[in-house]
Amino acid sequence: MASERLKAFSDGVLAIIITIMVLDLKAPQGASFAALWPLWPTFVAYVLSFVYVGIYWNNHHHLFVIVEKVNGGVLWANIHLLFWLSLLPFVTAWASESRFARDPVALYGAVLLGAAIAYSILVMALLRAQGGRTLLHEAIGRDVKGWISIAAYVLGIAGAFLHPWIGGLFYVAVAAMWLVPDRRIESRLNEL
Repeated sequence: MASERLKAFSDGVLAIIITIMVLDLKAPQGASFAALWPLWPTFVAYVLSFVYVGIYWNNHHHLFVIVEKVNGGVLWANIHLLFWLSLLPFVTAWASESRFARDPVALYGAVLLGAAIAYSILVMALLRAQGGRTLLHEAIGRDVKGWISIAAYVLGIAGAFLHPWIGGLFYVAVAAMWLVPDRRIESRLNEL
């Protein structure tokens, strides 16, 4: 089974997610720059979530550049990832509207954790679908960065219950770690 429809569908869903998030950016009530200040939580949450959607889009794209086959398991694993990412607009809005209160920040982390786990499941499903040792197997390796991300989200969720900013720092740190697209796949492609 070819992966073109899966990629196109995923691109469309991610575009809709970003569109929904940007619709939550409301114009300020006043006509001065000072009127923007009360909106800082909305803007900060939007930027972080936009970066996360961009990270997932970039890595999803890189992943599927070297995928040769997909199957039903891959399709469902991809839907599972899109489910978690589709929750980002909701938790982004709740976190920003609550001015980053404990529970919304913890739930934001739980959604990021769900997406990270779903991405790992997608990678495992893709590895199984390829059969044998392929370029994808070599590029993914032990996925240390992915496992570090999952651990950081767990710590961020726990940290959010101590203070929401602790959780936020973990989420920002993971995003910073992934800002550069996954070089494992690019380096393998350049070797060909």
